Amino acid sequence: MMLDFLKLNQQMKGVGNQLQAESKAMRQRLARAQHLLADLADRQDLVMQSLAQTRSKATFLIAEPAEELRLEGHWGRPVPAIAPRHCVLATDGSQIKPSHHEIAYCFLINIGRVVLSYGTAERARLDSIPEIFYKEEDLYGPQHLGLNIEEWLAVQRSRSEVRMLAELTQQESPLPTVALVDGSLVYWQFEEVPQLYQPQLLDPLLDSWEYMAQRRIPVAGYISASRASEGVNLLRLLACPHALADCEQHCPALKPRATPCGQGLTPLTDAQLWQTLLQPGERSALWRSTSRILDLYGPHRVYFCYLHVGPEVARIEFPEWVATDQELLERVLGCALNQVEKGHGYPVALAEAHNQAVVRSADRAQFFRLLEQQMVKAGLSRVQVSHKEARKRGSIA
Repeated sequence: MMLDFLKLNQQMKGVGNQLQAESKAMRQRLARAQHLLADLADRQDLVMQSLAQTRSKATFLIAEPAEELRLEGHWGRPVPAIAPRHCVLATDGSQIKPSHHEIAYCFLINIGRVVLSYGTAERARLDSIPEIFYKEEDLYGPQHLGLNIEEWLAVQRSRSEVRMLAELTQQESPLPTVALVDGSLVYWQFEEVPQLYQPQLLDPLLDSWEYMAQRRIPVAGYISASRASEGVNLLRLLACPHALADCEQHCPALKPRATPCGQGLTPLTDAQLWQTLLQPGERSALWRSTSRILDLYGPHRVYFCYLHVGPEVARIEFPEWVATDQELLERVLGCALNQVEKGHGYPVALAEAHNQAVVRSADRAQFFRLLEQQMVKAGLSRVQVSHKEARKRGSIA
């Protein structure tokens, strides 16, 4: 037995005590956040004007409300049901990561694709498109961008997911259509890339979004169990005891929980806060993300809201052209609610796209067997894994 449960059991009491203390602290954080949010809603325009000069002094990411936070005394806005006849497109990706211990240094991306038409007799379409990357420019081209191979793989996967989603929209459909991806539409990791090369990474993604915008097919990112706290971070500015919030000047070496603004609020996520304010089927006000990379998005700057889908409060992200078009916005949110209901807690289209994309251990083994056969046919005599990998596979433990 590799895991000693007898020794582990001795530590469980401490875990239970810690969770109990965290539960009490969470209730206190929620009460404080609700109070600050209500204060913000009562004088939203005035507060946002006063914070305009201080936002740039914060060292944490802050979102801006794009609507009134509270409407006619209510935090939640009801979401109309989507039309019974509609179409949902979804993609999701999986991969085989490159490893120097394998028989060849390469990687594979597999994109699951799903087309679900409702209210028609048309059958569901489910398939996957694999692509192998093995050329020198595939593996070492991103070095000048400051990306390692795994970060580059993530970039390629995101681009493939969005590109194939746009390709699905090329097929004409008379039905109102929504395009879904799993995860955020804010590619914040690109901020670490030199500015000169950021458009090179982003443009293929934005071109796909533009194609869907021209066809009035809204794209949205569905984020389950979101850990984002951009809205709560705005409340931290309200909680700052200094006349002018300036993190570098007043709190340069303090961790978030130790700062005056973070005490009593951190760690608290937006989703945890909105869980206490929304009823099932309601959405929050729209918010505008202020991540630096979004300055390159143009008309595709990302907005988001929190949607109570029943089992949880999910974060839904979409480009500005969706947020500012009432019909497209309601279509996206109504679709998300409908998909979660059909998927018993998670959008069924995204779940099926994941199932199509996932690369299981047996698939991975078959992939390398096929690769080995091709290497032998090519006349390569030494085709084997590293001694470390061989030893792990042949462990006697």
